[in-house]
Amino acid sequence: MSPAQTASSPLADFTRVRLTELPPLSLYVHIPWCLRKCPYCDFNSHEKRGEIPEDDYVAALVADLEASLPAVWGRRIRTIFLGGGTPSLFTPAAIERLVTAIRTRLPVDPDAEITMEANPGTFEAGRFRGYRAAGITRLSVGVQSFDDGKLAALGRVHGAAEARRALATALEVFDTVNADLMYALPDQSLGQALADVREAIASGVPHVSAYHLTLEPDTHFHRFPPKLPDDDLAADMQEAIEAELGASGYGHYETSAFARAGHRARHNLNYWTFGDYLGLGAGAHGKVSSRDRIVRESRIRNPQAYMRAAMEGSAILESREVAAPELPFEFMLNALRLVEGFPVELFAQRTGLAITAVERELAGAEAAGLIERDHVTIRPTPKGQRFLNDLLEPFLPARGTVAPLREISISRPGTSRS
Repeated sequence: MSPAQTASSPLADFTRVRLTELPPLSLYVHIPWCLRKCPYCDFNSHEKRGEIPEDDYVAALVADLEASLPAVWGRRIRTIFLGGGTPSLFTPAAIERLVTAIRTRLPVDPDAEITMEANPGTFEAGRFRGYRAAGITRLSVGVQSFDDGKLAALGRVHGAAEARRALATALEVFDTVNADLMYALPDQSLGQALADVREAIASGVPHVSAYHLTLEPDTHFHRFPPKLPDDDLAADMQEAIEAELGASGYGHYETSAFARAGHRARHNLNYWTFGDYLGLGAGAHGKVSSRDRIVRESRIRNPQAYMRAAMEGSAILESREVAAPELPFEFMLNALRLVEGFPVELFAQRTGLAITAVERELAGAEAAGLIERDHVTIRPTPKGQRFLNDLLEPFLPARGTVAPLREISISRPGTSRS
């Protein structure tokens, strides 16, 4: 058992959070419909059957936002992220109504980053221009691969040609664009993984997210596992991808994220620095702080049930205060994904706890070669980045001392697991 889990731990001295300042606030909006449920997907997504009730859903999102205003009153929204599902199934007119409703109910930074996810399978050049006119400033395109065979194995509804056209148009319309890629795909070779990355680089996209395919519980791939590259080959892919992107001018700033100068994802950085985010939509998760408490919320997951409840002002399925012994793990779970690490003072700013509360855990990680630190910064070493679970384990609270943690998406904290 970690020293932080014993009764003599400094954490035992804290019963409530004491924040001297509130963290930045972002807004996550979940749009749960997609054309087809991918076999690897464990997000709260639902296949489109007939017409999507986009008008009713936007009305429910606005009602949900209005019911949430007391918890964030007076605070400014720094970034907005529309995720899914497939938000690009919604018309530009619906997205414009939503963005306008948000701006009329909360102060939003004039230069706020407003990201929307798009699937190449729903690509239309006119829609992309419509989303830009609606206020979207950044598009994240779910490419996954430029190999038709790999896309078919992943159950994607688009082909490589559609992905290329979607990226090209996105780069013409938006100031910044992300290409989502996956590696360690069924029967994938190292050369095939690198070919996907090289094509993304050649497209000129300024941000790349490269995710290792994992077999998540309650997915088709978990029940019927495909033949995946072994751990050694997957590790070789990761190292080669990082080297290829680095040599091409992409800074590796988070476990799965690479960006050219000026194109880091501000919304995701707020997650990784343990900022606040209000989560709206079916199954969305949120984290909202006040001076003396940090609360995690989750919304009702079924879209129809969510819409009914939201219109009645009762969309929240669960709301609970995060106990002090949980905070070191929750903070480190996010901040230690940052390649450059985090400022030492950020721990106290975001958790209300002194950094001395985890001194023994930090010293152990340093001795094991998992972190390096000075009086200014704490950062994971290359070994710590590779063995992140080993780095995080000592920060876990003792069992039975806190309420069970709900699972939070590592790649996208505002989303729900299905």
